[in-house]
Amino acid sequence: MPQEPAAPRVTDHGAPQEPAAPQVTDHGAPQEPAAPQVTDHGGGVHSIKVPIPDNPLGHTLVHLVDTDRGPVLVDTGWDDPASWDTLAAGLQALGTDVSAVHGVVITHHHPDHHGLSGQVREASGAWIAMHAADTAVVRRTRESEPGVWLDYLCAKLAGVGAPEEHIAPLREARASGRMRTLPGLRAALPDREIVPGDLLPLAGRRLRAIWTPGHTPGHVCLHLEEAHPSQLPGNGRLFSGDHLLPGITPHIGLYEDPDEGGAADPLGDYLDSLERIGRLGVAEVLPAHQHAFTEPAARVRELLSHHEDRLSGLLALLSIPLTPWQLAERMEWNRPWSQIPYGSRTIAVSEAEAHVRRLEKLGRAERVVGGGVVRYRAV
Repeated sequence: MPQEPAAPRVTDHGAPQEPAAPQVTDHGAPQEPAAPQVTDHGGGVHSIKVPIPDNPLGHTLVHLVDTDRGPVLVDTGWDDPASWDTLAAGLQALGTDVSAVHGVVITHHHPDHHGLSGQVREASGAWIAMHAADTAVVRRTRESEPGVWLDYLCAKLAGVGAPEEHIAPLREARASGRMRTLPGLRAALPDREIVPGDLLPLAGRRLRAIWTPGHTPGHVCLHLEEAHPSQLPGNGRLFSGDHLLPGITPHIGLYEDPDEGGAADPLGDYLDSLERIGRLGVAEVLPAHQHAFTEPAARVRELLSHHEDRLSGLLALLSIPLTPWQLAERMEWNRPWSQIPYGSRTIAVSEAEAHVRRLEKLGRAERVVGGGVVRYRAV
């Protein structure tokens, strides 16, 4: 199911943060409310906190990697004037400029990561690289009429048991044409493909692409195959995007092409990807949200355990046939269902369906179709 672009995820991720004057701080320094926006991670790697407007995530960590041909960005942040100003000011604080950016590597297509890529390319002539599966999503979004997307979303929500009062605003948006102003409809088309397993063209650096589908079909992590600048033990560093975060469980929903039916298994993809990342043995993870962290194998184990617990909980609920919407209402979130905002409910039901589809793939649940609505029950 398509997601609302960068709508708040179901779990709380902290209050939005106000932009502050950019300046460089040491990696790991205590963060005050007016925290500096630029962090030096050592070894020619910095991060810039680029704000996400009206979102509890607060910011995207845009990473800058020095190369022999100029700075390369890992992600760019949300397409918003304040976000652009923060990115530009952060680059200036690092002694460079947007016009000097040589390339942009995108971990995945979501607008809090890919939103400013087009503006960076316009200002600098930089190349933009993305995995082919996410480039296909960008292309499909750009080429599709918003009404087609809304028709699909309305039909999808009805099919998983959403009440009419939840679908009605989407029908109204379809009639009014408001969808043309949402982010994602003007996202830049990448001009280079990230090929899993290959080294990216970063002069003087060793940055290898690792395909980690789950959060999106073309999500990639980027393995910096260089000794840690502080000599921490391990196999280099990892730019993990949204795949591996220190205190957040990434949203795993449905991401199939509307024209291809329901064959995708995002949660299965994500769990397989997690295990691959856990085996890398990197010294440090540089994620796109929150903060850098060590001991990634322990975090991987936590996430694998979390999803196994969630699958077991769903099986208990499926002692009677339930729609994905009914499952989402009964699942344990960080707040009561009645307090979950409208957009996050759409994301929650997508996550519920991704989990129950994993159970179906494992032969532990089956679908029961009738009356135009799909229900699942334990086997």
